[in-house]
Amino acid sequence: MSRLHDARDTPMRLAWPLAREIFPVVLFAALALIPALAGLLGQQYVLSLFGRVMIFAIAAVSLDLLVGFGGLISFGHAAFIGVGAYAVGILSSHGLREALLSLPIAILASALFALLTGFVCLRTKGVYFIMITLAFGQMAYFTASSLAPYGGDDGLTIAARNTLAGFELLRNQWFFYYLVLGSLLGTYLFCRGLVDSRFGRVFRGAKENAVRMQTIGFDVYRFQLTGYVIAGGLAGLAGFLLANATEFVSPAYMSWQLSGELVIMVLLGGLGSLHGAIVGAAAYLFLEEWLSGFTENWKVIFGPMLVLVVLFAHGGLMGAWNAVVQKVAQLQPFANGAPARD
Repeated sequence: MSRLHDARDTPMRLAWPLAREIFPVVLFAALALIPALAGLLGQQYVLSLFGRVMIFAIAAVSLDLLVGFGGLISFGHAAFIGVGAYAVGILSSHGLREALLSLPIAILASALFALLTGFVCLRTKGVYFIMITLAFGQMAYFTASSLAPYGGDDGLTIAARNTLAGFELLRNQWFFYYLVLGSLLGTYLFCRGLVDSRFGRVFRGAKENAVRMQTIGFDVYRFQLTGYVIAGGLAGLAGFLLANATEFVSPAYMSWQLSGELVIMVLLGGLGSLHGAIVGAAAYLFLEEWLSGFTENWKVIFGPMLVLVVLFAHGGLMGAWNAVVQKVAQLQPFANGAPARD
């Protein structure tokens, strides 16, 4: 019977690596081909749509780092996007449009905001952590709304996209698309390497049992704060790209509604799966685009659909994908006849 079990178990062991390794390659390859497809179809709107998807995917990946691997459910993550976006808008309003300057400032500003708020937030747990991140997010929202010199409630229009080394490269739709794609790929690879590192093992261990990690000598608070700051900086990168994509910044970028949408994207794709966050962001925004064509109250339709995914697709869309891969893998030994028996 041992060979029978081996034959059945081997595909199961291979199913997760298949989903983890092959799927992201196919996903990023497909994204790289979108501009060519848009050119053939003469639909340049496709570029802006997929660009928006990838920008929010960066934010979703950074949130998945916190929620899926750190167990830190933040309802104020959009604040980091807004801080990064406002850094671009404020610099641009003062005539500073160089991306080599505004990009690091946007990331550092968001990371600094994450550091300052994280000092307080991470001293709480559970629902208290959720509520205090929500409170800080709303604080950022109302602060942006009060910035009368920079548009206040009406937001701030950016005269033009940032320059790159003095050249207007970001105005080129293809160049900007691949800049966003490269940023998403870099974010994904960075977070994946971080999760698999020693830091990531401690960060994940704190999610499972923080007391045990402290007992064996790790400063859990320091590791969680570092992860929180990293996630904030990556969301700032998304804010920089979003400000350049829309040429507009608004307090709405910091709203709790957007933070909630990011959480939904992560849940929809599958917690603890970085490429699942990308899939979740794409699924959410594509459904929004499609359903809003039928009614402005599209969330009434989307809500029950999300409930069905949560109830029947454990692990989100990537969980459903992994289940399909495992089912197919289980059937492979029988394709050429029954496995050998002792």
